[in-house]
Amino acid sequence: MAQTAQITAKPRPELGSRANKRLRDAGLIPGVIYGHKEAVVTITLPKKETVNHLKHGAHVFDLAVEGKSEKCLVKEVQYDHLGIEVLHVDFARVSLDEKVKVTVVVELKGEPKGEKDGGVLQQIISELEVECLVTDIPDKILHNVSEMALDDVLHIKDLNLPSGVRALADEDQIVAQVKEIKEEEAAPVAAEAASAEPEVIGKKAEDEAAEGAAAAEGEKKPAEPK
Repeated sequence: MAQTAQITAKPRPELGSRANKRLRDAGLIPGVIYGHKEAVVTITLPKKETVNHLKHGAHVFDLAVEGKSEKCLVKEVQYDHLGIEVLHVDFARVSLDEKVKVTVVVELKGEPKGEKDGGVLQQIISELEVECLVTDIPDKILHNVSEMALDDVLHIKDLNLPSGVRALADEDQIVAQVKEIKEEEAAPVAAEAASAEPEVIGKKAEDEAAEGAAAAEGEKKPAEPK
């Protein structure tokens, strides 16, 4: 079961993109708490601590705001355009006896025995949406693939889900497979990579500039007398 992250947050009196940028520059993250027919509360969170919990797969937070503790589920994390910096976090109030839907990491453990026969483990699904009680949210779904032979396929229905955890995706979806990569399959990819002309940075811009200059010069050139 996932551990509940403990965070002390503060009310956020100023709203808007400029105010949020000032917060981020000061090492804080803007956030919001909503749900259970209670008032929406805008908050600020300590960036380093919050990001650390999120990186370790925390789904449930105990948020202490002005002496009041609220148990909340992470509903959405907004990142920058590079997908690196956390810009904003949405939290929804939850009860311990409440069932929730969350996305959990699928981690494969071990080396398939099929690799000795020339097979390669290919993981198709790395995350899985599940439904369970707040108290039963797993840190991750771990599955041992050491017994997978060449051409074996692992489906969602084959995963060892913790008690009380139900997968929401089609149980026949493929999670992973051990497949031999044949030369004829790899050849087109290698040929395409070899034939691709390397792009020279700035070359396209230079060519376009040269074409534009030539066109402008042609417009300026007076017409020859007949």
